[in-house]
Amino acid sequence: MSAPPSPQPPSEPTALRARLHPDVLKLGFVSFLTDVSSEMIFSVFAVFFTTVAGASSALLGLIEGLADFSASSLNYLSGWLSDRSGQRKWFATAGYAFSTLAKMILLVTSSVTGLAVFRVIERLGKGFRGPPRDAWLSSIAAADKRGYAFGVHKALDKAGAVLGPLLAYALLSWLGESADTYRILFWVAFVPAVLSVLVLMRVPDQRGVPHAREGLRQNWRELSPGFKRFLVPAGVFALAYFSLGFFLLKAHALGFGMRDVVLLYALFNVTCVLAAPFMGRLGDLVGRSRVVLLGYALYALVNLWMIVVASRWEMAAAMAVYGLFYAVEESQSKAFIADLEPERRATAMGIYNSVTGVLYLPASLVAGALWAVAPGWAFGVAALLSLAAMGVFVRMRPAATAADGRG
Repeated sequence: MSAPPSPQPPSEPTALRARLHPDVLKLGFVSFLTDVSSEMIFSVFAVFFTTVAGASSALLGLIEGLADFSASSLNYLSGWLSDRSGQRKWFATAGYAFSTLAKMILLVTSSVTGLAVFRVIERLGKGFRGPPRDAWLSSIAAADKRGYAFGVHKALDKAGAVLGPLLAYALLSWLGESADTYRILFWVAFVPAVLSVLVLMRVPDQRGVPHAREGLRQNWRELSPGFKRFLVPAGVFALAYFSLGFFLLKAHALGFGMRDVVLLYALFNVTCVLAAPFMGRLGDLVGRSRVVLLGYALYALVNLWMIVVASRWEMAAAMAVYGLFYAVEESQSKAFIADLEPERRATAMGIYNSVTGVLYLPASLVAGALWAVAPGWAFGVAALLSLAAMGVFVRMRPAATAADGRG
């Protein structure tokens, strides 16, 4: 009698799912709930701020830049404190809770001042939670699946950004575009924000190695040279990376109504959800340096496209390409940093976010000023800076001494 056939190894997707730590999915679900809330609001914010509340596009640029700066202002501090104490969960939970409380501002006011304060203050919570959570995520993901884990987390995160705009669209379609509808929308968005905090409180902590006596100066000296080199092209690229709100304003100028803009934003997020796990797996296989460069190239492409886009279908296609770029940039840059800096990851994530966030402010300010003259100029400058970042990245070779030697 012949021997029974040996069991076949599971298919790659099955094996990947089996090796993915369950807490990756739990942290992803927390981000999903948070994004349902935040993106319900953000999907209508740019147009609501300028056309309903009456603010100018230049003021939008200022507020978006300040919001990005706010999101990065506490990154270094929270990352350093997380590495110093070894705690991840406490800092992440505090950040999510602060953003939830900030959304209460929308429940009591819809003035230009109130909207501006909300947009800036709410991002403080994002800045505080990001580095500890990303370090937490990198510590529970296997090294050879780290890109995939970050990609899955980003897919779940942006799945909330798909559902949020769709809920906003449903409310606007059902109740009409009125001040009362927006108040209802803000109340509905508040619910999943509260749920995200409750879910996170039930996820077990994954503590890092504490560096209790390490000050900020020593902490910086101990970071890897590859990570410090990566900050240079990342900073150049940040100067090109202005607010997505300007892309939505471009769509509005092409004839997209408020509800259509919401659907367009959902399309951007759907593309990101579908692409993020594949881009993460691609980084695991071919090296994250190549995928980071791919992200820079895609951003340059979509900005060049926005200069000449002339139809609604072209605008939809360009936003889908933007979603592909976002899948690369927002997930694989974090996995790349985790490769470059294996021990002080929260600090590295915090410094990266701080450096890029500081530069997002002039990026959005310049975009707002150029937009007032000619929108094409804003997109053209962004494309040129993206290409420059590619050249600097190749020159600096940040992954030359990293564990991911394929970069």
